[in-house]
Amino acid sequence: MMQGALSSQAAQGNHVVTVKPHSLFDDVYGIAVGILFVVMGVLLLQAAGLITGGVAGISLLVSYTTDLSVGVLFMLINLPFFLFGYLFMGARFTIKSLIGSVAIMLLLKLMPGGLVIGHVHPMVAALGGGTFCGMGILALARHGAGVGGTGIVTLWLQKKYGINAGRTQVAIDAVILLVALSIVKPELVGWSSLSAIAMSSMVMAWHRPGRYFGN
Repeated sequence: MMQGALSSQAAQGNHVVTVKPHSLFDDVYGIAVGILFVVMGVLLLQAAGLITGGVAGISLLVSYTTDLSVGVLFMLINLPFFLFGYLFMGARFTIKSLIGSVAIMLLLKLMPGGLVIGHVHPMVAALGGGTFCGMGILALARHGAGVGGTGIVTLWLQKKYGINAGRTQVAIDAVILLVALSIVKPELVGWSSLSAIAMSSMVMAWHRPGRYFGN
């Protein structure tokens, strides 16, 4: 991602365009939107008793077997991944991701007081929840942050070795869903697979280095 320079120039075909990096307002707004998307996605999945991939899926899965809230679990599971992020992705990325994760945890605790989902079909929850989570991850990544957890590892692999973050996430999600078979009904695991595919597809389709100027 382009950081630090006031502007840069990039050639596209026969045209030369002037590129400016994201401003502080751009980052704050983009990260806030990403956080909201992730929270909405998790709430939809939770309402249908589904899980998804990544740390959000692990948090949902553990919340179904313990008394801990999904928001608290989301933060606790993320802690070792933040250390990894600090060591390999830098302090700036880690601080942004940590702020985002704390905000997600707080919203997951507060949002049910303002939004009550009475009924949602598992297919709607899977497609909507997975897509919302994917859009949230994408928005955060575009502004130099992540939701923590496995997302930090997949973004690092893409940055370091050029391995598509979405494909790596699919492999990780497959393991999470296999574990879920011992806790969640097979039918719900099937719908959860759809949510994981929807989430990872968003990242695979849109998070490609060099596809967008200014990032």
